[in-house]
Amino acid sequence: MVAFLRWCRSILVGTLNGFVKIALALVLIVVVLGVIGLAKGDGLPPKIILSMDLRQPMADSSAPSPFGFGSHRPTVMDIVLGLDAAQRDNRVKGVFMRVGSADMPVAQAEEIRAAIQRFRSSGKFVIAYAQGFFSEGLGDYLAASSANEIWMEPKSPFEPAGTAGGAIFLRGLFDKIQAEPQIVKRAEYKSAADMFMEKGYTPANREETQEVLQSWYNVATAQAASDRRLDQKSIVSAIEQSPQFAGSVLRAHLIDRIGYDDDAQWAALRRAGADAKAIDIVDYVHTKQRIGVSGGNIALIEAAGDIQDGKVETSPFGGENTVIAGDNLSQAIRAAADDKSIKAIVLRVDSPGGSVTASDQILNAVKKAQAKGKPVVISMGSLAASGGYYISSSANKIVAEPGTLTGSIGVLTGKVSVGKTLGLIGVTAEDIGVGKNALFNSGIEPYTPEQLANLNAQADAIYADFTQKVAAGRKLPLAQVQAIAKGRVWTGADAKARGLVDRLGGFWTAVDEAKKLAGIGPNEQAVFKRYPQPKGFFQAFSNMFGQSAATMRAMQGLVTIMSSPPARIAIRALNETPRGGVEMRAVNLPGQAY
Repeated sequence: MVAFLRWCRSILVGTLNGFVKIALALVLIVVVLGVIGLAKGDGLPPKIILSMDLRQPMADSSAPSPFGFGSHRPTVMDIVLGLDAAQRDNRVKGVFMRVGSADMPVAQAEEIRAAIQRFRSSGKFVIAYAQGFFSEGLGDYLAASSANEIWMEPKSPFEPAGTAGGAIFLRGLFDKIQAEPQIVKRAEYKSAADMFMEKGYTPANREETQEVLQSWYNVATAQAASDRRLDQKSIVSAIEQSPQFAGSVLRAHLIDRIGYDDDAQWAALRRAGADAKAIDIVDYVHTKQRIGVSGGNIALIEAAGDIQDGKVETSPFGGENTVIAGDNLSQAIRAAADDKSIKAIVLRVDSPGGSVTASDQILNAVKKAQAKGKPVVISMGSLAASGGYYISSSANKIVAEPGTLTGSIGVLTGKVSVGKTLGLIGVTAEDIGVGKNALFNSGIEPYTPEQLANLNAQADAIYADFTQKVAAGRKLPLAQVQAIAKGRVWTGADAKARGLVDRLGGFWTAVDEAKKLAGIGPNEQAVFKRYPQPKGFFQAFSNMFGQSAATMRAMQGLVTIMSSPPARIAIRALNETPRGGVEMRAVNLPGQAY
């Protein structure tokens, strides 16, 4: 028996030693590669064409990776920060970008357009290429219009025709299956509740949607006309002929050249000069992150996704942000506020809202940062509405694109009870509770009249608190906020006219505002320090290998399953169904997919 235990011990020690040796070997490899990288610089060629593929939907931001790599799909902030670095990099001669099928929101296109114009102001060029513009919306073409040249494949389709939106209404289905929706909203424009309670557009929802679409149309056609040096009437006249082919839009001067993708890329390389190489912008950004500075005078905090309570652990390999966790974001803001080197905070917000309590936690962190003398400037992405506006409301300055969806100052709460529905298929469900309202949020039984009155009181209290905080933060009379609230969504252009936004523009407009507030000279470069700080290599390495191989395999399988389209659709529908808690959420909006 003793011999057997000794044998087991030797096996265990040998196995542990093996793991330690592998870990040390990996660390040594990384160190050696780091030394080689320092000796060779960033390893990029002397003449560069940045390649940007914008044909898939993009997230606004992503979590940085301590390993210097992550998703190979660019985010909006990758493009904004990457083109800024490239503008000052003498090796970068120009950009070749693929466009045409992302169905890009107008506000996102505006941000990319501004980044490209800023890049071009340094004397560098951009060539855009489309195998076709396949979306009827104007976002993809608006992003392309900022290029020096737009190429299209011969006989390819050009379908941009205007702005449109639709909504799904589930009330008819609920009636057929005897499900009972009881959704309370504040107020009449809070259209996120209408998908459950109505069979079609209410007058308020139709009015709101029509005005958003008209605002997008006006903005996109005016900006594209400016970029193409055409009058707006010419652009409108040309897109009203869609769907059409490349030859027609060439004659209308909406594009410059017809050719194939290799022809357009060769034209970009030839323009850059002999021996120029194409480098993907994601690789370029990750290279810059690996050799970037660790200090900074402006904190950059990115908040993208639904707002939820608690915290989330990000992958050591980085990746798209899908939620804004109240604990994580508030801690990031607090850390930036405590950093003596930080003179201002730029908070990038791209969110339809979510949890009331998490939103209030984040707003509290913003206010405390301001109380410590750190001005906060909000840079809104394509959507910063409901809870996304709530967390922005006390900022020193709010900057939004003309096409940003914002506002939606309102709340909704309720549930859909399915007890009768289950009975239709022979299923009996019963809840048992001890306490008067123990079954308040039961999905089986509907609210009693008394419970429904309680629910309305909750909605009134949260809505009153929301409007009061907006009035205080924006320094507006409460009556004025109440008039423009009501759950109504505004574009950035319309929100500015109503005092909800300070300036129209993109990320760099927000940075300019932060520099002014921080006393940084206009010609002095803003140096960003990102919060939350990325985990160091050793911490990320430890976290990654701190789980058993079986756990890692199980997690990988779960991720694969949950990433499938049917699972994502089901999860989205479940996430959007109220379950009794009061929410500040803007969903079911035109031209947006969540």
